[in-house]
Amino acid sequence: MKGKIQVETIPSAVLARNPLGDPKRRELPVYLPPGIESAKRRFPVLYYLPGFTGGGRSAVNVKLWQENIVQRFDRLISEGKAKPAVLIVPDCTTAYGGSQYVNSTATGDYEDHIVSELVPYFEDKFPLARTAAGRGVLGSSSGGFGALWLGMRHPDVFGHAASHSGDMGFDLAYGRDFPKFVNALAKFGGSPERFAAAFLASPDKEGFDFAAINVLAMAACYSPNPKSRLAADLPFDPVTGELIPAVWRRWLAFDPVEIAAAHKASLKSLATLFIDAGRRDEFFLHLGARRLSRRLKALGVRHIHEEHERGHFDLAVRFERSLALLTSRMKAA
Repeated sequence: MKGKIQVETIPSAVLARNPLGDPKRRELPVYLPPGIESAKRRFPVLYYLPGFTGGGRSAVNVKLWQENIVQRFDRLISEGKAKPAVLIVPDCTTAYGGSQYVNSTATGDYEDHIVSELVPYFEDKFPLARTAAGRGVLGSSSGGFGALWLGMRHPDVFGHAASHSGDMGFDLAYGRDFPKFVNALAKFGGSPERFAAAFLASPDKEGFDFAAINVLAMAACYSPNPKSRLAADLPFDPVTGELIPAVWRRWLAFDPVEIAAAHKASLKSLATLFIDAGRRDEFFLHLGARRLSRRLKALGVRHIHEEHERGHFDLAVRFERSLALLTSRMKAA
């Protein structure tokens, strides 16, 4: 590598209040481009949001035949395909796997952690851009959802957002997992609470149905309920799988497709809005992306929408596109 990775340990006051007992101290890898130590200028900064179950150090693990995000970015900079910028990897994992980068009474205030803690912390630590024009947020899958969520809710913080196969079109993205969750409850007497307790207590998570875990995590993020023994409401009946409309509406209040109109002004203010998905996406997120693009066009929101031939779990190379695009548009003034 031409640049370097520096791991910062952040003692978070926000995450100290999380209800799952997750660590309040988080280790965040920070990629520093070549020459930053001697430069007499500020650098643009990218916040990379990993997908579900990913975050922090796991995002920069070395793989045999595949570049991780910082190796890829470092190479793109050295080849002149991307402009130098600092890249920060927040750790927003939870005991359920992920936070969706939102605030929730069931998991913790991870949105506030990024916006109110990490952004000012790193701007005090490194010579970074101090305006939205020099800050970008990008990610894939749950991280792609997080990039859209933070971009549309905090355009004063992030002026550029890129979402690779981000969660959207919730009926398609999550709907098939609801009956799988119901089936997974059979081992636990049909009780979601017993399922959750067993999952949290088990030292071996591999034996649990991933789709069911995902549903549990999403319920904790989208429909928390402090009065419930589960600390969240399911959007369907755990016996029959029938949708519960009132709870499902709470989930849709997070769906980028459904809430784009309400965030029209924020979305229009973004200097860069990029979304893509593969036509082989196993969760049909390419259809969600098409829906969002159609909504954005109707709202007059400038954006870039692309499709490719890959699936949901083969997205790493697509960061070549977003890293180059975002850094070409970011301004560190």
